[in-house]
Amino acid sequence: MCEINTVVEKICEFRDERDWMQFHNPKDMATAIALEAAELQQIFLWKTSSEVVQAAVEKRQKIEEEVADIAILLLELVDNLDIDLHAVIEAKLEKNAMKYPVDKAKGRHAKYTDL
Repeated sequence: MCEINTVVEKICEFRDERDWMQFHNPKDMATAIALEAAELQQIFLWKTSSEVVQAAVEKRQKIEEEVADIAILLLELVDNLDIDLHAVIEAKLEKNAMKYPVDKAKGRHAKYTDL
C-alpha cells in the first residue's frame, strides 16, 4: 500500500474515533485549511528577507506543525470528496506547463497572462 494511503487511513481513524466526520463537510474543511495556512503565514508576517530566514530556523517546529495541520486537512478533504490527489496534481502540472512554458517563464515570476 502506498505510504500516503496509510497516512490517510490514520487521519480518518483519528477523526472517526472522535466522531468528527459530522463536522467535516467540504466548506468547513476548506475553511480550516485556509485558517491553518494563515497561521503558517503569520510566522513570516512583516519580516524582512533576512528575518524570514531566521524565523524559518527558529520557528521550525511551529512551521512543521502548521504544515502538518494543512496536509492533514487537505488529505482528509480529498478523501472525503473521493478526489484522486495524484491524478489532479498531474493534470494541474500539465495545465501549468502550458500556461508557463519554460522558454517564457524561466527565471520570471510574472503571471502567465503577462508572459
